[in-house]
Amino acid sequence: MDSYDYRPIDAGVAARLRERDDAGLTREPFVDDEGGAPLRCCLTRSVPGDALVLVTYAPLRRWAEEHGADPGAYDETGPVFLHARECAGPRHDGFPADVASSRRVFRGYDKRGHIVGGRLVSPATGHAEEVAAAALDDLFADPAVEVVHVRAVEFGCFHAEVRRPA
Repeated sequence: MDSYDYRPIDAGVAARLRERDDAGLTREPFVDDEGGAPLRCCLTRSVPGDALVLVTYAPLRRWAEEHGADPGAYDETGPVFLHARECAGPRHDGFPADVASSRRVFRGYDKRGHIVGGRLVSPATGHAEEVAAAALDDLFADPAVEVVHVRAVEFGCFHAEVRRPA
């Protein structure tokens, strides 16, 4: 099992999203009374009392800009939760358990930023890290796959970007 590079939303990008999101709007922070919101700035879940902001985010857009790609219609936007202020980033070493704690779809994108494959991942079929790694091994076995995005099945929300091991 290779150690994959799970990436949260970059701190600089998260800061810009807090000011103006990818829909061009400024979103108001709120206090999460219940906790449990999937935070994309640190790949963990909120705790009761956290100040959060729900923003519109286009995850493939940043990767495409970095790689000179044009994802066209694959440049999806969707909601993501962030801490309302900059946080310390991921609170884990290696695999972020929350990424595969529920049913997820792992989508592979090619150098153009187009979807070239996907895998449905469910922790009910085994240990979350092993199930996620098996899906990533399968997707990255295709040399056309440049990057993988992890999304929630039910809501389609972006969870993390995954890149090949360094």
